Amino acid sequence: MIEDLRTVEPPAPLPAADGLFSVSPGTAHLNHGSFGAVPLPVQRAQQRLRTEHERDPDGFFADLPARIAAARALIAAELDTDPDRLALVANVTEAAAIALDSIPFAPGDRILVTDHGYGAVTRAAARKAAETGAEVVVARVPLDAPDEQAVREAVLAAVDGRTTVAVLDQLTSPTARLVAGPALLADLRARGVTTVVDGAHAPGMLPAPIDPNADFWFGNLHKWAFAPRATGVLAVRPEWTGRVRPLALSWEHDGGFPGNVEWRGTCDYTPWLAAPAGFELLRGLGRAAVTAHNTSLAGYGHRVLVERAGLPALPATPGVWMRTVRLPAGCGETEPQVKALMAEVWRRLGTRVAVRPWAGGGVLRVSAQLYNRPGEYERLAEGLAELLRR
Repeated sequence: MIEDLRTVEPPAPLPAADGLFSVSPGTAHLNHGSFGAVPLPVQRAQQRLRTEHERDPDGFFADLPARIAAARALIAAELDTDPDRLALVANVTEAAAIALDSIPFAPGDRILVTDHGYGAVTRAAARKAAETGAEVVVARVPLDAPDEQAVREAVLAAVDGRTTVAVLDQLTSPTARLVAGPALLADLRARGVTTVVDGAHAPGMLPAPIDPNADFWFGNLHKWAFAPRATGVLAVRPEWTGRVRPLALSWEHDGGFPGNVEWRGTCDYTPWLAAPAGFELLRGLGRAAVTAHNTSLAGYGHRVLVERAGLPALPATPGVWMRTVRLPAGCGETEPQVKALMAEVWRRLGTRVAVRPWAGGGVLRVSAQLYNRPGEYERLAEGLAELLRR
């Protein structure tokens, strides 16, 4: 939906969040949606685990599977799902590979993706298609599709009798739009289509993000759930758990899912063990207060980019802490162009943003988190207006 930006005002800072992050005061980090920023209490929790690990490496690994399972149970409760159908992973890129490797494909099968999908996940689908003789079909979703219903119709228009799998974003990375909503997932299940849902941005932002109709769902905890990098989760419907193929065979393989996915030998598991501290912090701050602050701040950022930089607003999904605008034609249409623009915005304005290439003008995305302030968006908008006039 297109917001009435005239009514959007910046929120007051959340007092409880003061001093929670170590983001440099000289950096306007308006790109929390990419790599996040880990709050200091969670950094300290992870450091305590690392210290414990180094004091007795053998002892730390001895009971590690049980500790991972305990952390997983806490995370599953926060995500309102069954811990037996949830596995901890490094990130959604890894989870996508596991999901696609667990689904049987035959020559002629069609894998549906959208043109708003995250590049690495879409490429994983293309590689699987090339290996199995399947075919990737791209559903074109207009950038100005006004609402969830319009997005749903665009996706379903690309489904046919040969569509066996749909790889869809829950919230898209480049455009911050809801795609794999409940209605669409129910439609695809009714048509017999296996769904692989990239929920990278959902944990911590959306309540109960795991839709029961998703066959495979995965999300990152390092973005909006305050977990250390690299922490992600993979949720699998019960009928699939026995067919999940881990990326590597490990000593936990015979125990089945989820332990066979989680164990990968001598790795750093401290991000996973510290992840519940992120959810605890989010609860302590008050989910409603965080949501209200970040939603309002994202909306204000949207407003100033439109009013002061003269950039067209793209439709926003209610309750999402990211917003997007369209760049002028000829700007940000290729990968080299967007990399150059992001580097220039950083060099001249000290601001981190996300820009993705799009024919007819790239898409610029800003995020809102508790450490951001209205003035950061104002400086970005005014600086962009000058940069784009050159």
